[in-house]
Amino acid sequence: MDITASRASLDSQHAAVIAPGSFEPRNHFYARVLNAQIHPLVSFFLRMSNNRIINRYCHLNPRVDPAFLEEVLAYVPKHFRWAGADLFCTTTAAGNRRLVVVETNSCPSGNKSMPIQSDDDEQAGYRRLIETAFLPLIAKRGAASGDLAVLFDKNYMEASGYAAAIADLTGESVFLTPFPADSSNPPARFTDGLLEIRDETGSWRAMRAAFRYVTQRPWNRIPIRTRTRILNPVATCLAGGRNKLVAMKAYDIYNAELEASGLQIRTPQTIGDVAKREVPLWVKRFGGHAVVKIPYSNAGQGVFTIVNQRELDRFMEMEHPYDRYVVQSLIGNYTWSSVERAGRFYHVGTIPDRRGHIYVADLRMMVCGGSNGFRPLAIYARRSRRPLPSELDGSDSSWEVLGTNLSERHSDGSWAASTERLLLMDRRDFNTIGIGADDLIEAYIQSVLAAVAIDKMTATLLTQKGGLRLGLFRSLDDDPALLEEIKRGSRGGKAVLAEPPRS
Repeated sequence: MDITASRASLDSQHAAVIAPGSFEPRNHFYARVLNAQIHPLVSFFLRMSNNRIINRYCHLNPRVDPAFLEEVLAYVPKHFRWAGADLFCTTTAAGNRRLVVVETNSCPSGNKSMPIQSDDDEQAGYRRLIETAFLPLIAKRGAASGDLAVLFDKNYMEASGYAAAIADLTGESVFLTPFPADSSNPPARFTDGLLEIRDETGSWRAMRAAFRYVTQRPWNRIPIRTRTRILNPVATCLAGGRNKLVAMKAYDIYNAELEASGLQIRTPQTIGDVAKREVPLWVKRFGGHAVVKIPYSNAGQGVFTIVNQRELDRFMEMEHPYDRYVVQSLIGNYTWSSVERAGRFYHVGTIPDRRGHIYVADLRMMVCGGSNGFRPLAIYARRSRRPLPSELDGSDSSWEVLGTNLSERHSDGSWAASTERLLLMDRRDFNTIGIGADDLIEAYIQSVLAAVAIDKMTATLLTQKGGLRLGLFRSLDDDPALLEEIKRGSRGGKAVLAEPPRS
């Protein structure tokens, strides 16, 4: 889908009607993907049962309790049913290789970049996600009456694919509805917790359920508690799916529960609740090399790699809307990575190209959870713009060397993807990524562990009636600017904030 079509869709003042039979693969997959043949190893991994994955993983990690890992993969998420983890493949000078979770995303991209496993399965991961996570949600008793919708603020290609898949599986027309953060008159609103969509006649129609692809600060326009059932609910974003600060704490809490099992969510060393004036101190603590993140940004926005004083000064001169930051150890090349408590980890990187260049690459593992636990859905990798140097001379931006995100935002608010850096799980690209079957298994397990941690945190933050425990949330993330956005999104909701009882 080109940028013009995507921008026009976001600017629309009414929802588009997607009828059953509308799914066309060319509209919902990159052209490269349609012509790609999935790599046999990746196809084999996706067909492996969780039992086989557990057997292999515990064979290589004998300290892991297989019964506990079986419980993890069979975990039925209550809130966070659809997740995507971004991971780095790292190693030490001694050859201790490990995959680390950089961040976890709610409502992640993935299916448009995933080669189709068989020619007769043209809806591929779109259909499997809807069957596994969305249809059971709308089948529950007590749902409001009305139609079905897909809400989106970017990635029209995948959002429209999900709408077409829902239409086919339900036999109903689906309202594909733009809901951008900066619109003064969007075709979606909440009235007493019920999602209403403006159709092409200008009438407002009630929705009983919605598939959400709203990723940019969704809490500032979508209530936490709604009568319309939403996948994923906004609370999952606040609990770690779009909140790196709370995600860090969700991982820590779940890691304490995992300690006896031999499992662990592995992340770069992370410091949270950092005020801007404290950033230079933590950068110094990490040896002058660090990553500073605005906790609530995504798509590569609000991430700052710092490897010298010039980049630190540039960050400190910027004006930012929030009051809290996350500082992580920086994973670079061996001679210029941060020094963590566990030592110095650096990027494995891609297989050298014909010029001998190695690039930083990350791995996106998209998973979904249903009544039978978790399964992997889609996988892709992304490489940096410039190759990884053995030494830094200070002349280049470190983001050019370390940044892998493909999303680029234009001045008119539209989004595009730098797809020339996309690495597919096909016969051509997979061999350059430098990973194998055991890396895919490790990435899957790490992604599920992260998703379970965030689902558990979501449950902790919500009351029995679905309201946010505001006092508890503030103790985890006391950022006035964020809290104001949450309250703004609460208008139109149904008792979404639960203040702590007064003494």
